[in-house]
Amino acid sequence: MTSNPKSKKHLPSPIDAKLLVAASEINADMLYATKFFAPDSFIYFEFLGRSYSVMSDLEIDRAHRQAKVNTILSLSHIQQEISKQGHRTIDTAAVIDWIFTKKKIKTVQVPYEFPAGLAWKLRRRGFKIIPKPEPFFEERQIKQQQEIREISKAQKTAEKALIAGIEMIRNSRINSNKKLILNGVPLTAEKVKHKINSILLSHGYLASHTIVAGGNHGCDPHNEGHGPLPAHKPIILDIFPRCQNSGYWGDITRTVIRGNANNKIKDIYNAVLSTQALALDQIKEGSSGRKIHQMIVQTFHRLGFPTGTHNGRMQGFFHGTGHGVGLEIHEPPYIGSKAQDILKKGQVVTVEPGLYYNGIGGVRIEDLVVVTSKGCRNLTKLPKFLEI
Repeated sequence: MTSNPKSKKHLPSPIDAKLLVAASEINADMLYATKFFAPDSFIYFEFLGRSYSVMSDLEIDRAHRQAKVNTILSLSHIQQEISKQGHRTIDTAAVIDWIFTKKKIKTVQVPYEFPAGLAWKLRRRGFKIIPKPEPFFEERQIKQQQEIREISKAQKTAEKALIAGIEMIRNSRINSNKKLILNGVPLTAEKVKHKINSILLSHGYLASHTIVAGGNHGCDPHNEGHGPLPAHKPIILDIFPRCQNSGYWGDITRTVIRGNANNKIKDIYNAVLSTQALALDQIKEGSSGRKIHQMIVQTFHRLGFPTGTHNGRMQGFFHGTGHGVGLEIHEPPYIGSKAQDILKKGQVVTVEPGLYYNGIGGVRIEDLVVVTSKGCRNLTKLPKFLEI
């Protein structure tokens, strides 16, 4: 095939280096690249197969011990060198400029969420900044065995906390107002969440907006729930803890009822349970996230549980079937209506169909699985049951 010389100007520029500037405590890409927790932003870049971090005096000694990078550069040393050149303003852009000029780096790839102001300054200094869509590190999606072990530990801890929350609900009694009473006082969503979050913290995990949503509170999938918990109505418990040491997450949801479920609630629960089983059966390497989700939507419709707006509220199944979990609680791949992802071996995803109807409540069941070549391996061991 002959080439067209004029088309060369349309080809993407070769990338000299990858660049991140972020705090690794809140930026999963930075944590993945360095394996180093830091509360303040710092510079990380990859060049000619080597990785570099620029650390302040506050963090440099700890970084030498803990950071998994090839070379650690001293921020204060670089600032002194720039100062010798007579520059008064020595900001992050100046530091990057000094390093990249010495290494003859001109074209830099950055993530989409790279600071806009810093990108503007670097462009003014003559650098070509090329943003890359998520995921910045493609390899982050495929979890290594150590990563899967960390996620599995997080999931087991989430199960322990969830069992404790369910036991509080199980040990409550039902009063004449159809509310739950424990130790003579109303059992509230806040008390159950406190118990769950305390157990997570005691094991070295931080809870993030734990959900204990009873009755109509459960109709909004991200409603954390509040106030006295109802009897005879679904209570959704959704727990997603993050390990303080590794940064990896777990994610689990169960729906229970203290008391008696009516036939409508039982039908809803069984529909969610059966569609989750269908999704679990379809997850394997090469499966389409969109097609799996479409199958769930169609199955709910066939079972008589439509999705749509009623009295101004969305009801039915109106969120994705699943998402990736790792150093972020929501990360690629996705299993949903607009998902472009084809599942790959080694990815870790949730499977969490749900149904939500005002006046009845919500039902959601969620497991966390590892995609394999022939199916999936479920990291979630907690049984699924409705009435307690």
